Amino acid sequence: MITSNQNPKVKLVRALLGRTKERREAGAFVVEGVRLLEEAVKSGWKIQFVLFDDSLNERGKSQVEGLRSKGVEVEEVSPSVMKSISETDAPQGVVAVVQFTNLPFPESPNFILIPDQIRDPGNLGTLLRSAAATGVQAVLIPPETTDAFAPKVVRAGMGAHFRVPIRMMSWGEIEQVIKLEGLKVFVADMDGQSCWETNLREPVALIIGSEADGVSESARGVADGSISIPMTGEVESLNAGVAGSVLLFEAVRQRKAGGTVE
Repeated sequence: MITSNQNPKVKLVRALLGRTKERREAGAFVVEGVRLLEEAVKSGWKIQFVLFDDSLNERGKSQVEGLRSKGVEVEEVSPSVMKSISETDAPQGVVAVVQFTNLPFPESPNFILIPDQIRDPGNLGTLLRSAAATGVQAVLIPPETTDAFAPKVVRAGMGAHFRVPIRMMSWGEIEQVIKLEGLKVFVADMDGQSCWETNLREPVALIIGSEADGVSESARGVADGSISIPMTGEVESLNAGVAGSVLLFEAVRQRKAGGTVE
């Protein structure tokens, strides 16, 4: 049993939890909790090692033993060590270091999400989760957006990271993808055309900015137009996670409904 916070595996987990640079250099990130571990295993992502304590439930223990039988390094840690590496108020008793896997970029994508200047990890995780739920084929992360594999983003994504290709790109690279795939680009903007009246059936890239700052000038430079969500009452805006989710599901609604938006 690992009882020291100076153990190399414990120190690595802490480093990966804390710094984007460490995650990129190691080519790995941390998942915490039984459900995310199950998602990683089900999706075939390589697990470098697993740490657990005696609070782990039977479902988690079954998952851990299955990984051990496949040759994955599995070690028990003391409750105090688990608490020191947990990012949640109520640890589930298991963390794992997962190796980055670049999911294949789709051929001829027609539905792409670009979260721009999204710095709140909960909002970014929500957008990724909604992207997975609506069939978004790729998420392009520009430089101004928080790290998609930061621990709070991974938790909020609830497994989306294992289903949707996520690429960190410069705006120059994003523009190349847009031109190559012939995508029409819309930015979310409260002064834009109503999303109910915008044709989202064609190949599109949706750019969602932060509630506070909106989208960047770089984003506006690649956009063909702007769209908004009609709202009643005195509500002026929605947070990025909610607004982006509404627009993504509106695109799905239109595509399933067929016909033409006037």
